[in-house]
Parts: sequence; C-alpha cells; structure tokens
Amino acid sequence: MILQQHYIDNLIFNALNEDINYIDISSAYIFTDEMKSTAYFVSKADGVLAGIDIALRVFELLDKDVVINKFFKDGDKISKGTEIATIEGKTAMLLRGERTALNILQHMSGIATAVSLAVEAVSHTNATIADTRKTLPGLRPIQKYAVTCGGGKNHRYNLSDAVMLKDNHIDAGGGITKTVKTVRANIGHTVTIEVETRNLSEVKEALEAGADIIMLDNMSLDEMREAVKLIDGRAKTEASGNVTLDNIEAVAETGVDIISMGAITHSVKAFDISMKIRK
Repeated sequence: MILQQHYIDNLIFNALNEDINYIDISSAYIFTDEMKSTAYFVSKADGVLAGIDIALRVFELLDKDVVINKFFKDGDKISKGTEIATIEGKTAMLLRGERTALNILQHMSGIATAVSLAVEAVSHTNATIADTRKTLPGLRPIQKYAVTCGGGKNHRYNLSDAVMLKDNHIDAGGGITKTVKTVRANIGHTVTIEVETRNLSEVKEALEAGADIIMLDNMSLDEMREAVKLIDGRAKTEASGNVTLDNIEAVAETGVDIISMGAITHSVKAFDISMKIRK
C-alpha cells in the first residue's frame, strides 16, 4: 500500500493547525530562529515500526533546512532503547512538531505491533489477518497502511470496493438469496460479494446463492469448523467478531482463510516512543 503525499501533508497541516492554532507561546518566547538543536526518537518498548517517514515529514514541513538521519524503516522490528532517527534543525520547530510527529508515530507503530503479534500467533496456519472499516475518521489510509507494516492484509478500503451484505442488508433486503440475486444483477463482473452469516443455515444459503466470501460472524469454534467443512473451498471464509490474541490461534485452526479484527485499528494501544533533545 502506497500513501499519497498530498494526503500525508494535508493530514500533518491539519494536525499542526489543531495543535498550534496561531502561536506556540512556550517556544516563541524562549528560542530565536537562529537557535538549533538535535533531537532523536527512541523506542521505550519492543515492537514494529510504522509511520516513521510521516513523522519525520512533520519537521520537513516546519523547517526546510532540517537535517534528518533515519536508522530504521517501516515494518522493522525495534527493541526498547533503540534510537530510531535524529532530527537537526531549529529548536523551536523541533518542539513545535514533537507532539504531532509522536502522535502519528506512536499510533501507527501501535497498530503494526498489534498486527504483528496476531500474524505470529497464526503463522502455523493458512489464515491471514485483515483489518476492517472500523477506523478513526480521516485516518483510515495511515491506519490501513500500518496494518500492512505489521504483516496484515487490508480488507475493503471503503463501500465502493466490494459488496458486503451484512445482517442489516440481508434483513432489509428480504433474506440472503434474494439480496444476493438483486445485487448480482446490478454489479460489474469484477466485483466480489461477501455475505455475513450468523449460523450454519445461513452459511448453506449463502453458498447456494453464490457468495464469493462467507463471513462467519461471532460463531463458536465448533460452528466455524463445521462451516469450513461445509463450504469446502467453494468460497473464501472469514472469521469475524470477538477475536483477540487469547483466542486467535484457535480461530485460525478451524481452517478459515481470513480473520478480520476491528480492534487492531479502533482501539489499539499506542506504542511507546519518545523524542528527546540531545544536550
């Protein structure tokens, strides 16, 4: 996944405007434009890095003469105490960009780290870890990018990417068979259809209706095993709902193809990274 530069810059400018408003009353009255310092990012935990180029871009936008040295790239595993990058530039601008840069870096690295743990837990199976649309408004591109840094896969990016018939679509559309038939008659040949199912009866109906992907929503392990056996490779299978690091291995061992997790984006713990001014 490649992030567009205009999106990144707009995101940073919005964050800086939110944080600075019209004046930084701490730095503005302490440091002159001629004063320079060197800062560095340091990891305070073990994890996976994501968003380092975006974080460093904050300082490039604030200070065109900034000098940056980056020692790790997105997707790299880093350990506690590791120096990730150095930034040399105007002291006021380093301090002005610190929180915006860290907010981005900590959040994205938190996602990548959580995904990496999930990927590792299911590495002995054929299951892949995927995200969902449960993302923070305006941050979906960087959140989904961070998922890939951790070794995960992206589910559909938005409502235009693929058909997903969830319980409300099905209940309002007159059932699985009717809803699939209706949408199939109107979409192009390149569009896939995923159907959310709540029990084995719905799994069977979705399979007979020609679903390309069948989501097993909040099913027990036994139900998922039965569903995978019933589908028998005729459609992709996706497990979703209440999946955690505690049970993800058992879910993967049911034989599902995909495990989608909303928690890796909507409620992930920030990765602990600090920025320090070198004395």
